[in-house]
Amino acid sequence: MKIATVETMQADAGWRIFSFLKITTNDGIVGWSEYNESFGSAGLSDIIRELTPLIVGKDPRRFEQIVSTLHVLTRQTRGGLNQQAIAAIENALLDITGKAYGVPVYALFGGPVRERIPVYWSHFGTYRVRNAAMMGVPPINNYDDLARHAQDVQKRGFRGLKTNIMPTAGDKLSSYTPGFGRTPGWPELNWDNKTLHDAAAQLGAIRAAVGSEMNIHLDINFNFKTEGFKRVADTIAPFNLTWLEIDSHDPASLAWIRSNAPCPIASCETLHGRREFRPYLEAYACDVPIVDVIWNGLAESLKIASMAETYEVNVAPHNFYGHLCSVISANFSAIVPNFRVMEIDMDSIPWRDEFVTSVPVVENGEFLLPTGPGWGIDINEKAVRAHPPKS
Repeated sequence: MKIATVETMQADAGWRIFSFLKITTNDGIVGWSEYNESFGSAGLSDIIRELTPLIVGKDPRRFEQIVSTLHVLTRQTRGGLNQQAIAAIENALLDITGKAYGVPVYALFGGPVRERIPVYWSHFGTYRVRNAAMMGVPPINNYDDLARHAQDVQKRGFRGLKTNIMPTAGDKLSSYTPGFGRTPGWPELNWDNKTLHDAAAQLGAIRAAVGSEMNIHLDINFNFKTEGFKRVADTIAPFNLTWLEIDSHDPASLAWIRSNAPCPIASCETLHGRREFRPYLEAYACDVPIVDVIWNGLAESLKIASMAETYEVNVAPHNFYGHLCSVISANFSAIVPNFRVMEIDMDSIPWRDEFVTSVPVVENGEFLLPTGPGWGIDINEKAVRAHPPKS
C-alpha cells in the first residue's frame, strides 16, 4: 500500500473556513483529517502541498516513520504552521491505517478507556452574541437571555459550559477579544473596572440560572497580561468556576497566577509538541493542560498526555472546529487515562452537518465514540464543494 494523492479542500463555515485533507492510497483507501486555517494559520494548505512530495509513495501505515521524517526535514523551523501541517497529515494517515486494518483509530493505541466522552458546551453565548442570524437562532442581547440559554443547555443534559467575557455595550452584549485584535484594547491589553464588573454580572446570571452543580468555565484567552489575569481571577472567586482558562506564553507568570487563584487554571491550547509543554509542566503552571489534537496530531497528543500524567494532571482537548475534529478529539479523550473533559461547539452554521457522512451523537452531555473503521465518519466531498469559501 502506497500514498498516491494528497488533496486539500475548504468550505464556507460562516464566520470561519473549515479545511479538510484527503489522502488516497494506490488501492483506493481514503484517509481524512480536518485542520484549522482560519485563526492565525493562513497558508497552512500551501505548506501541506509543499510537504506532499515527501510522502507520496510511502506506506501510510508507517505513520510514525513518516511523521518523524517530516519533523527532521522541518527541524530548522519546527512548530507553528509546519507542526500543524504535519499533524493534518498524521491524522489522515491514522484514518487510512484504521481502515486498512478494519478497526477504529483508537484500537491502534490499545483501545478505549471510555466510550462515552463527557463534554462541555463551548463558546456558550459567545457565538449567539456575534453570529445568531448566521446560525438561525435567537440572539443573546442581555444577561437575562444568557441565563435562559444556560437553563436550556442544562435541560439538554450538559453538565458543563464554557463562556467568554461579554461586556455590555449600550443596551446589548458585545464581544471582548482584544487579545486577538478584534475589539479595542490591544496591544496593551490592560484590564479595567467595567470589564471586571460585567464579567461578574455575566457569571452571576449564569450561576443563578443553573445552580451550584453545573460546571462553569470562563475562557479569557490572550485578552490580558499577568496583572489583568490575576484581577479577573480575584473577581470571579464567588462563582465556583470549574476552571479559568488563560493563554500565556510565560510559564512562570502562569504558575504565579495558579498559586494565587481561587479556582483551577487551564492553559496550553496554543502549544505545539512535548518540547513546548514541558516548561509548563515543570513549573506546575496549570491544573489542566489543554492539548489541541488537530494542531499536534493524535499520536503526538498522546505523548503529551503521557508526559502530563507524570506530573499528576489530567488533560483536556482543545476542540472548537467541525464534526471530524470532534471525532478526532474524542479518540484522544477515549484513549488517555488522565482525561478531564472534552470541549465541543454545539453552535455552528446550519449546514455543518452536511460536511460529514454521519453526524456524531451527543447524548445527555456525552459524546458517543464512533465504532466504524478509521475515524468512523468520512467527509461528504459534494457538500464541501457546494459551499466554497467566500473569502
